[in-house]
Amino acid sequence: MTAGAGIPADPGRAPAPDRPEPGIRADAEIRRLLEGTGGAPGAGAEGAPGRAAADERLARVVWARLAEPGDAVAGALVAALGALPALDLLASGRGAGACERALADAGFAEPELRPGRLSAAIGRWLPRLDRAATLGDLEHALRAGMTIVVPGDDAWPAALDDLGAHAPHALWVRGRGELLADRSLAVVGARACTGYGSHVTAELTGEACDGGYAIVSGAAYGIDAVAHRTALAAGAPTVAVLAGGADRAYPAAHGELLDRIAWHGAVCSELVPGSAPTRWRFLQRNRVIAALARAVLVTEAGVRSGTLNTAGHGAELGRALGAVPGPVTSAASAGCHRLIREYGAALITNRAELLELLGASEALPLAGEFGVGGAGAEDGAAGGRAPALHLRVLDALPLRGGRSRSDAARLAGVSEQEAAEVLAELEVLGFVASRDAGDGSETRWVLLKRG
Repeated sequence: MTAGAGIPADPGRAPAPDRPEPGIRADAEIRRLLEGTGGAPGAGAEGAPGRAAADERLARVVWARLAEPGDAVAGALVAALGALPALDLLASGRGAGACERALADAGFAEPELRPGRLSAAIGRWLPRLDRAATLGDLEHALRAGMTIVVPGDDAWPAALDDLGAHAPHALWVRGRGELLADRSLAVVGARACTGYGSHVTAELTGEACDGGYAIVSGAAYGIDAVAHRTALAAGAPTVAVLAGGADRAYPAAHGELLDRIAWHGAVCSELVPGSAPTRWRFLQRNRVIAALARAVLVTEAGVRSGTLNTAGHGAELGRALGAVPGPVTSAASAGCHRLIREYGAALITNRAELLELLGASEALPLAGEFGVGGAGAEDGAAGGRAPALHLRVLDALPLRGGRSRSDAARLAGVSEQEAAEVLAELEVLGFVASRDAGDGSETRWVLLKRG
């Protein structure tokens, strides 16, 4: 992509030394393509707000091409300066020095942005800065019916923000992008799975689907494919995260499966359309699988399985980690045994243990007590509040530790007044209790174990 693609410079004003004139902007052609790939309302408009939205979106698309997945230098630079100003500095050709001065002016001193690392990163980004290539990415996405989801979009999964500087710049999605933010379980395991592995994967995936969870996996052979197919058979949402472009079926034999996932769920990638999967990209793809999900379940894996990489990412992100034990004589389950023994993974063998991993175990007796799922689900208990509201507030409380009323209200999507009333009712019913924080901060609410 070249400078001057959109807004011309003002000839009457000289650029500041480290604040280059805008050079990479969305012209009418690019705004049309952005709007066609799910651009925010107004992104295709001619007014200043529409142009600004399109320019910011374009910057994210360009960064998705420039940086390899998980590039912490690019992520830190964008987080510090913003996607568009960072791209302007890069396109200005003024080198790492200009970036360092801009970062100093903004008060940032990130370890990822040390001078040597910045210079090396600029050297690998600049060869990919190509307007024609970015136009090709957008045109390819439009032909493939893709949606581009970027931070700030309603469909952007906030869970990815936990990746910090390693978060994707954008996601290219075939299918229902809004599913990316659904509560979900990542189900992963060996490509060369056994009959036992396939069986337990189908059983536990089905239980998660029945519990209202979407299934996230990587569309590989073996356990991944079983998890996706089980979700599809159950009519539940499933999301495939690819290590290449979202338009590129990998493995090729799963082309039909990926089409079905895109039709009923979502196929996504942080890589631009047409990108080939590589070993590095597979490893980085795993961090997205782990980040999207509430918990990571490993159903079968050997000690050298790449699945353990996904489990590691999940643990680093604070996601609940579970593993299914297998026969002690089976090398195919040795990785699961290691996760349980050395890394504190929860041992998962049935529905109750799986729902406990997901933090949903406390909701089950409540559902039965209030008749959730039956005729009273919409009307609520006689003379009481709708059970769905109770369940939403319960679901917002962690399985271990506590949460303030305001945080619980935000996570449950209810007002603080509603949360206060529901928590009071649940306390009387014996499902929750209030705990004094001890430091003068807001009272914490905790789940109570029930026999």
